Amino acid sequence: MAEVLLKDITKIYDGGVKAVDKANIEIMDREFVVLVGPSGCGKSTTLRMIAGLEDISDGELLIDGKRMNDEAPKDRDIAMVFQNYALYPHMSVYDNMAFGLRIRKFPKAEIDARVKEAAQILDIEELLERKPKALSGGQRQRVAVGRAIVRKPKVFLFDEPLSNLDAKLRVQMRAEISSLHTRLQATMVYVTHDQVEAMTMGDKIVVMKSGLIQQIGTPLKLYNDPINRFVAGFMGTPPMNIAPADVTEEGGKIVVKEEGFTVVMPKNREETLRPYVGKKVLLGVRSEDLTFTKKPEASNLKATVTVVEPLGNETHLYLDTKDNQFIARALPINEFNVGDEVNFTPDVDMMQFFDIETERSLFYKA
Repeated sequence: MAEVLLKDITKIYDGGVKAVDKANIEIMDREFVVLVGPSGCGKSTTLRMIAGLEDISDGELLIDGKRMNDEAPKDRDIAMVFQNYALYPHMSVYDNMAFGLRIRKFPKAEIDARVKEAAQILDIEELLERKPKALSGGQRQRVAVGRAIVRKPKVFLFDEPLSNLDAKLRVQMRAEISSLHTRLQATMVYVTHDQVEAMTMGDKIVVMKSGLIQQIGTPLKLYNDPINRFVAGFMGTPPMNIAPADVTEEGGKIVVKEEGFTVVMPKNREETLRPYVGKKVLLGVRSEDLTFTKKPEASNLKATVTVVEPLGNETHLYLDTKDNQFIARALPINEFNVGDEVNFTPDVDMMQFFDIETERSLFYKA
């Protein structure tokens, strides 16, 4: 397989529109890297520059140490799986998978061996004679992946391959692609707007916004130690609760307060917030870090229940403090009704705080 290195990669379209701005990404051999972000953030453009389907305006792309900026897609030794599968409707599954090898003049026996090996890996051996119109969405996706596997490329590229599947099938295919990565020990770059896919599949995640890389790290690093408000709010379901709050000093303690929310900072976190006394910050708390309590504690969220979403194993509560809305998770052993006044205790050590102007985390550990 291969290492992929992006050095200050930039893409500028006609009219000066900068789709990707100085992207620096190191993709190690056999690593599964996910590019994630909202629509228009530049993730697919970055993938297409790696594939050679988009010209690179500035910077360098290296695959296994070789500069690839001006190499044709066919000479980069990559294989790409597209969102719409891109199967030839008039060809059988076998011929769809074999087509790329035939174009490259591979011997017939080797083509047959590679196609059957890929079909066995993907459990589609019984589908080889069918046409794409006779396949389900999940089966078509397997064929598209199989067409990439037979190439035995240095790098696999996936451009939102699961977005056309229903929710249940997406979960199944996520697991299958992850398993395939383990089995092939391949270098894979995967683009998605779905942060659940990113969290569950990637060895390393690249979070993008407006053409800029916001943060690169492992799933848990990004979840527990986001660099800024955007990453904190984007990674996680439900998203992190974020609200403006005042930093005060009361009885020698640093206290962060907003309507209905009081947070008494522990000693080990006081010094970071002390310079903000008399100012506002953004406080962030995840729904699982709010614990229902019948009596308010020193650090407390007091709010009114506006929506109750029972999910079986847990209940999601939408809470209103008049100035802000929060989402909390509660155990199903407690019953809640719209209009209830409730108290939740935050896990202060897990809370995030952001500068209100720069939106950068005050507790980020590089």
